[in-house]
Amino acid sequence: MPEITDEQKQARIKAMRLLEHMDRTEKGLADRLGQAGFSDGAVQNAMDYVKSFGYINDARYARSYISGRLDKKSKQQILQELYRKGVDRQTAQEAWEEARELEEPDERGLIRRTIEKKYSPGEELDEKGMRRLYGCLARRGFRQEDIFSVFDEMEIRKI
Repeated sequence: MPEITDEQKQARIKAMRLLEHMDRTEKGLADRLGQAGFSDGAVQNAMDYVKSFGYINDARYARSYISGRLDKKSKQQILQELYRKGVDRQTAQEAWEEARELEEPDERGLIRRTIEKKYSPGEELDEKGMRRLYGCLARRGFRQEDIFSVFDEMEIRKI
């Protein structure tokens, strides 16, 4: 077994300290180690080290991330955030399917709760208000058919 360098040892210690505070994706941990000034070789060595103990696992991270946000954000928004954190599409989709089977997310209920923060059922909005409300929901990643369905259920109408 080859001797590890002092830099590799320091990178391993830094990786372990970073993982003490919060779970991270592979990309997130590698980026943090790179920002700390470690060479690519030392970063890779530290990544291999923490992976060998199972301390870093993107699938586990994605499942945990999704379950913590399922009742607050849309599927699209959650998946986009995971992609930005370096979780690949297949891993994120598989984690979403697992979470959906276990927890059955209610996106329409989430849309309804979001609308209820500003408007009551039966509210009549002018065109600008309607566009603003729709845009707010669409930017959060909700599907058009779900948004309009909830508008109908809540009798939110344009005047």
